[in-house]
Amino acid sequence: MRLPPSPPKLPIIGHLHRLGKLPHRSLQALSEKYGPLMLLRLGQTPTVIVSSANLAKEIMKTHDVIFANRPITTATKELFNGNKDIAFAPYGEYWRNVRKIVVMDLLSVKRVQSFRYIREEEIGKMLEKIRQSSSLGSGVDVSELIVTVTNNLISRVTLGKSWEVCAKYADLPKQVMELIGNFSVEDLFPSLGWIDVLTGLHKKMKRVSKAMSQFLDEVIDEHLKSRKDEDDETRDFVDLLIKYHMDPTLGCEITRENLRALIFDLFVGGTDSTSTTTEWILAELFHHPEVLKKLQNEVRTAIGTESMVDEDDTNRMEYMHCVIKETLRLHPPLTIIIPRVPTENTTIDGYHIPAQTRVIINAWAIARDPKIWDNPDQFIPERFINNQVDFRGQDFEFIPFGAGRRICPGILFSVTSMASILANLLYWFDWDLPNGVESDVTEIFGLTNHKKDPLRLVPTVHAF
Repeated sequence: MRLPPSPPKLPIIGHLHRLGKLPHRSLQALSEKYGPLMLLRLGQTPTVIVSSANLAKEIMKTHDVIFANRPITTATKELFNGNKDIAFAPYGEYWRNVRKIVVMDLLSVKRVQSFRYIREEEIGKMLEKIRQSSSLGSGVDVSELIVTVTNNLISRVTLGKSWEVCAKYADLPKQVMELIGNFSVEDLFPSLGWIDVLTGLHKKMKRVSKAMSQFLDEVIDEHLKSRKDEDDETRDFVDLLIKYHMDPTLGCEITRENLRALIFDLFVGGTDSTSTTTEWILAELFHHPEVLKKLQNEVRTAIGTESMVDEDDTNRMEYMHCVIKETLRLHPPLTIIIPRVPTENTTIDGYHIPAQTRVIINAWAIARDPKIWDNPDQFIPERFINNQVDFRGQDFEFIPFGAGRRICPGILFSVTSMASILANLLYWFDWDLPNGVESDVTEIFGLTNHKKDPLRLVPTVHAF
């Protein structure tokens, strides 16, 4: 059996020391030396790293069924009720049924459009906060504003109420994301799982899981007491999922545990990726003032002197969508796509991939491959003008949301929200960096890659 090439490793830890503070960059550098398919030993866990579009296509299209499973980790097992959500559930009948519910019902085109009024209301609140800061001549933490508007928007869509009224649980999503991205000894050294007990990681996971279950049970009970009619247009995700919970004949038996896992998955998955990408868009715009000026001109020309920014207006903003695409290319929500696990022995590019080997696709490296992209490290939105390459999983050189059966189901909702937030910020205000502050696009690694420092800007109400 011919295994993929592998760098020299150390005893016990294998290649863990090679990951560095920014693993997606370290893995890209290794792939340049050892090839686009290489085998690493992360502790006791064999892991194949994929860094080319062609090989990503083989895994997520040609052999998608074989690679449709994801590993069960210590964090996801504890936090998502034994992996009963969508993102981490084992591939099978249950996953197919809940995936169908989410795609065809919760996140359909019609449903996403029906939430327009919520987007308008929450963005309106954000704009009012900025106007107040502008009248005082003070700067604003744009990063915090974006997180707040995104959390409130997705909370209302998912839970039926603004996240700001859930003050007792305000830090819960952040804690969950940190735990999922944390280093767990048990995941890499199964025989040494007791170390996670000594470090307190298991205790923290159980505490967060208990708090999350308590919160979600409160939400579910509130919805059960005030169930809405089938035709009520204001139904949120919890209302819709309860419908399946109460009536198993609809095609999927959803228990209380399933409900909790699915609800939190939809909420956490939507907030972090949407807010982080929107922040990166603005950071790149202020790092490239010529792009900011061009985009702001397009936004104001498309809207004219209307009293509000209509979402339909954003559909006519071609350059804005080029800016969104270029940001997703340089800063994909998942730099390293959540691992896949083949259910049987497979051959990829002539190499043997044993069953149950973890397979990680470096979406960040693929989106910066000089064989595919000219000047791959530069922010050039114009590269997408008259370019049909898109991020919906058919073009494997550009997979910020993944591809295949496991592609993120919330792409439309996320991009619609980004475009609406961005259009409003650029239409109503002129923006400057605070005195003495330079634009910055430094990143820190996490489950989603965040900007290292918050983005602070000084707004001025635009005079039309």
